Amino acid sequence: MFIKTIVKTDKKSRKRYDYYRLCESYRIEGKPRHRTILSLGLLEGLKSKEERKLLADRIEDMIKGSNKLFISDQQPHIEKYAKVFYSKIITQKLLDVKTPSVTCGQEKEITDFQNVDINTLTTEQAKDIGSEWLTYQAVKQLKIDSMLETLGFDDRQVKTAMAHIISRCVYPASEHKTALWINENSGLLELPGFENLRINRNHLYNISRKLFSKKEEIEQFLSHKTNELFDLGDTVILYDLTNTYFEGIKQGSGYAKFGRSKEKRGDARLISLALVINVFGFVKYSKIYSGNISDGSTLEQTINDIETGMSTSSTGKPIIAMDAGFSSDANIKMLKNKGYDYVSVRKSKLKDYQLEKTEDKQVVILDKRKNKIKLSRVITQGDETILYVKSDKKADKENSMTDKLSERFEQGMEDIKSSLTKHKGIKKADKVHERIGRLKEKYSSVHSQYAIVPQVENNIVTGLTWTKEKEKKAFSGIYFLRTSLSDTETNIFKIYNILTEVEASFRTLKTDLSLRPVFHQTDDNVLAHINLGVLAYQIVATIRYQLKQKNITHDWRNIIRIMNTQKTVTNSMKNKKNKKIIVRTCSVPSVKAKEIYDALNYKPAPFYRLKAVLPEL
Repeated sequence: MFIKTIVKTDKKSRKRYDYYRLCESYRIEGKPRHRTILSLGLLEGLKSKEERKLLADRIEDMIKGSNKLFISDQQPHIEKYAKVFYSKIITQKLLDVKTPSVTCGQEKEITDFQNVDINTLTTEQAKDIGSEWLTYQAVKQLKIDSMLETLGFDDRQVKTAMAHIISRCVYPASEHKTALWINENSGLLELPGFENLRINRNHLYNISRKLFSKKEEIEQFLSHKTNELFDLGDTVILYDLTNTYFEGIKQGSGYAKFGRSKEKRGDARLISLALVINVFGFVKYSKIYSGNISDGSTLEQTINDIETGMSTSSTGKPIIAMDAGFSSDANIKMLKNKGYDYVSVRKSKLKDYQLEKTEDKQVVILDKRKNKIKLSRVITQGDETILYVKSDKKADKENSMTDKLSERFEQGMEDIKSSLTKHKGIKKADKVHERIGRLKEKYSSVHSQYAIVPQVENNIVTGLTWTKEKEKKAFSGIYFLRTSLSDTETNIFKIYNILTEVEASFRTLKTDLSLRPVFHQTDDNVLAHINLGVLAYQIVATIRYQLKQKNITHDWRNIIRIMNTQKTVTNSMKNKKNKKIIVRTCSVPSVKAKEIYDALNYKPAPFYRLKAVLPEL
């Protein structure tokens, strides 16, 4: 609801004065309309815009039956006006209002009987609203709107930013498709505060770039806010780097480069994203790099950045958990010099080592899938602890992959051999050796197990034999962790094992929030696109973290599917006076959706029924 100012002119004195009306917004065929609920008169004593807004909010609270406290002692004139106008709305039945029952303390609904022509009943404008309402409440819980205001966003920009972030969570698509979805398929613009908002793709492009211009401030705010909101500490932080690929040529870009694609897209240019998250899945820091950046070269810059921008544990600096790509000797030395403890995988396996514990005395733990993991310290000299880790499940997987690659290598050798007997087959020695070399390059992990002997006469290969050496499966499933901690084997492994949170974050970003592939052509839009995805991920992490505390472990896509069962629908009909009655209803959430609302302590619906009576057009 809002108070609309009407400028009138006195017919006799010709003086102009302001007249006020209490209005509400509704939509017909996707276009916003205003309906006057009640004329408020001159509102003497309420001349400021802020006071009028407080009055509108107070009346709306009374109508909704909200128990929200209002400081009537400090603003008695607003409370007095609100009670008068609320009473008129009740007595004149201007809105469907729920009021407390005098007898039992429960809510009862004011009845509103109408004579209508049932044959004119039409149901239209059914739109999704459950996922939007869920994400909207998470955005408000994090106080993102207030934070954006402090960063200089005006009211329209705040609302557009919120709408874009919500859209990225619920319906990740291009700005063009997002604008169409907001205006045609979603009930997002019916949520509180969005009623008069108009959105097109240019608005979305502009607000994405503005959000990226405040990336560091927003990131730091959310880092501190999530810790404060859920009483968390960053005793361990996880660091990893991933990349995603571009569709299109992307020439002239400072970020789109060819590199080692983690999605096996060597044909496409890439862009890299580094993430620091805590063990609960919340992003503490992010940075965008060119696609050809090496993992290890980014660590020192990241450590320097987070030292000033991230909240730390009261017990000291956080432990850095990272993958093998970051554990170069130079990076380890840098971490030690800066006073950080670390846990990481060794880049290469140890060849000669001695364990502190024999096979029968090693520590045995179970992973999340109840698979056995054997742990033992390696006897070393120096202050670094090396942890031996053996997983039977990992060994089975590695052996299976090796067997599959060996089969393919041998099939490739058979193809080369069969070519020697064909009429136009490749028989020249140098060409045959080239084919064998390419096959070895393709299967670099298994070719060393084979001894290949070609039979050559007059520079022509007449035969080809190979033998396979005994496979070294005894080393399968074994890897080594290096750490500065002198903790137990179990605790060291648990710290490293939470790196799966980073992998889960990347999966959510890339798949659920459609960070891949990137279609944007200009670097400004590319950076804004990736930053928006990280922002949306923070909302998703906020919702999922709270649900996990209540043992609800749905992935994000499943949550969206459940919440999309809640709809808004418009029903219209004609009454006896030939006026059109429009009733906009929000469906009651399904059992599963209500379970999610309750677990989050969120309201189950933005509204249940809005009514407007209009003259027939």
